[in-house]
Amino acid sequence: MPGSFRKHLCAAGTASVLAVAAAPATLAAINTAGIIASAVTQDCISWRVSGVCYWLMCTPFGCSVKTSVKVTHYIPEVVVSTYTGPGGNPWHEMAFMSGAAGVVDGGLTSGAAAGGGNAADIKDAGRRQSNIKFKYADAIGHPATSLIGGSIAGYSCDTAARAFNPYFLSTLDSLMWRSGLPESLYPEALIPGQRELGSQASANMWGNLYPRSGFVSQTDDDKASAVVAQRVADIITRSGQIHVYQQLKGTRKPGYWPPGEVKENTGTANHKWQRLSPTLSATCAVFPDGAWPTAQDGNEAYALWQPYSCCKRRGQTFLYSTNF
Repeated sequence: MPGSFRKHLCAAGTASVLAVAAAPATLAAINTAGIIASAVTQDCISWRVSGVCYWLMCTPFGCSVKTSVKVTHYIPEVVVSTYTGPGGNPWHEMAFMSGAAGVVDGGLTSGAAAGGGNAADIKDAGRRQSNIKFKYADAIGHPATSLIGGSIAGYSCDTAARAFNPYFLSTLDSLMWRSGLPESLYPEALIPGQRELGSQASANMWGNLYPRSGFVSQTDDDKASAVVAQRVADIITRSGQIHVYQQLKGTRKPGYWPPGEVKENTGTANHKWQRLSPTLSATCAVFPDGAWPTAQDGNEAYALWQPYSCCKRRGQTFLYSTNF
């Protein structure tokens, strides 16, 4: 990502914090304290002993093989919010960030970002026939990511995410987020059955992942929000994407195995979601995840959890690990 856009993201975060400090408190769907409290759930953390690591420990008196426990657990990395208008992020303290991003961008983004919401809501005799929805989206570092990750040395893994860091702001990605180009010309967008959330065969098709834009063809607003959230996670966990974002990816090293790219329809192998707003859930799942209440204002928030594995260093050289 170009350095100028990275500066815009960081400046937007700073401006947002200053704006929140100066603004009066307002009613919001969820706040930082609530998000932190929601992360204390064993169903989402899923901590387990997953194997044994072997290390070569050498001293002036000789070498020996030491072992350490290998653990695997999930860490909340980002809060992905989808909303229908600028500043509509249901995470109260971060609601100003999208507006601040437009100001920092010198007016270029703010002009392109104007006029969100549902682009079309065609009804006939009181019955909805078609609905093309548009969602803004933010992905901001989960406030509890470093509390869950690395909290107990040797028994919890360090997180690759940074709390409150803006990994994606759709107001800075307006060109691609609104046009869908060039991704609407990719094979993933043109060939049926590729990169879809859910499937037609199982009658739970929620939407296409490509093009990864803010427009979704989906009559159910909750499902539309989930599709957009999945698109954002798909972008930020990959490198070299044609979007304005900061990549969220850990660096593998001896005794430390961070998660890979988020991929839909693979179960909980590489990610799972916790619903935060409008309904706060104490459990995690992957999309499609059944029927949920729809936010009346169209603004929803989700916590993205990904699995990490690690073991405590017991020597100078990592030899290998075995899995249970």
